[in-house]
Amino acid sequence: MSTHQTASAPSADARMWHRLLALHAHVEHRLSTALQRHHGLGLSEYRALGLLATAPRNELRMQELADGLGLNQSSVTRLVGRLNTAGFTYRDVCEDDKRGVYTVLKDEGRARHAAATATYEATLGAALEAAPEGTAVAALREALGGNLG
Repeated sequence: MSTHQTASAPSADARMWHRLLALHAHVEHRLSTALQRHHGLGLSEYRALGLLATAPRNELRMQELADGLGLNQSSVTRLVGRLNTAGFTYRDVCEDDKRGVYTVLKDEGRARHAAATATYEATLGAALEAAPEGTAVAALREALGGNLG
């Protein structure tokens, strides 16, 4: 009797999920490289500036920013530290709750995000067009309604 067990073939859902993850990794790498090279921004920094740009009064509590980015509190604290050092944001204390800390977008941060958005959009489109076969970009576009904007 053999001591080896044959692994069962992955389910259709598992195969689909792996293709989706491969697409995600491909696109994230391209976006990250382009934003860093052309604008000196990491992908999370770009996304944080975007969240702040669309927030009421251009400010978010640290926990709101963490939730919006899908990062933990310590990662967001480091990210906000980098944005503050770069002059893109500043911290502000909540008037109602002195323990609450806001991250507030500065004009410099808005300008950097706006400049990087064209690069982000162009790179995203190119990355999706260059996606490896089997990643089902066309099917995803159709399933999600094509042009969602």
